[in-house]
Amino acid sequence: MRTIRMFDFIKKLELRNRGFMLILGLETSCDETGVAVYDSERGLLAHRLYSQIAVHAEYGGVVPELASRDHVRKTLPLVNEAMAAAGHTLQELDGVAYTQGPGLVGALLVGASLGRSLAWGLGIPAVGVHHMEGHLLAPMLEEESPDFPFVALLVSGGHTQLVHVAGIGEYTLLGESLDDAAGEAFDKAAKMMGLPYPGGPELSKLADSGDDKRFSFPRPMTSRPGLDFSFSGLKTAVRTTILEQAVEGVLDEHTKADISACFQAAVVDTLAIKCKRALKQTGLKNLIIAGGVGANKLLRQQLMEMTKKLGGQVFYPRAEFCTDNGAMIAYAGCQRLLAGEQADLSLSVVPRWPMTELNSIVSASTASQGKP
Repeated sequence: MRTIRMFDFIKKLELRNRGFMLILGLETSCDETGVAVYDSERGLLAHRLYSQIAVHAEYGGVVPELASRDHVRKTLPLVNEAMAAAGHTLQELDGVAYTQGPGLVGALLVGASLGRSLAWGLGIPAVGVHHMEGHLLAPMLEEESPDFPFVALLVSGGHTQLVHVAGIGEYTLLGESLDDAAGEAFDKAAKMMGLPYPGGPELSKLADSGDDKRFSFPRPMTSRPGLDFSFSGLKTAVRTTILEQAVEGVLDEHTKADISACFQAAVVDTLAIKCKRALKQTGLKNLIIAGGVGANKLLRQQLMEMTKKLGGQVFYPRAEFCTDNGAMIAYAGCQRLLAGEQADLSLSVVPRWPMTELNSIVSASTASQGKP
């Protein structure tokens, strides 16, 4: 058994030295179970995603314990589905990548435990991936992808950040939200209007039929220098407007649509203004959008127009890869495994993990992802 394992390890090492790998990616950081198979030469071969929206809708938000249990139930069946769809067996894998953080600790442990034990059993390397690095690199899965360096807008339910990206692992934080993330603000504004969970996408749909000029909402922190964000005051403005417009505590559908449109316009304007500042400050032309809010059509349109005027371009992943998914983890893990980075046998997850602490891909060969 030990001889076979050593033979397999040497075989995998030879494959890595030849410069191509077949990677299984596991994403279990929050309320979506994502699995993907990525080939460093042929690209993405298959991916599977299970959303827990129905599980958490009853509670109006993510319940960590339920998220972990559903990952336990769903991850391995999705692995089998993805491998079959890719036309490969587990024994043909060259490495396993799993989300190590940030995220819900119980959910992270499910993916890390499965990924690390599966890799050990197959005699192949494993690597823990930073969830936001996965999002940041998701546009690289597309046929048209940016060259380094560029500015990245990471905008989701848990994060709103502007990052200067010089290369994989070479990240400089330019600005971030001082309170709620943009996606979180969308969800809370939706909840104030009684929209169903998940509120953000529901608010965006409603905004399509609303008048974005009816109410005047602030564009927070755009009247002062800097690249940080704040959305708490915007939420307060929404709440005040709801109280003023409600009749016996009830908003009519037309007013809900107008508030949604005005709120969305305020968030998008704010993000666009900050992105333009970041591009001018860094002297760069290209911008990427990643994260769940990156699927917002108005945001994409406005950033596309803005970058075009500056002589640049905006890149983003397809809509299904804006939210959490296994493909982005497989891709990011593949890059780090090809650079020689891998986890040791210890099992660790990192619920809070600044992306600026990551090793650059250049120095990854001498580093271990087991300890951030």
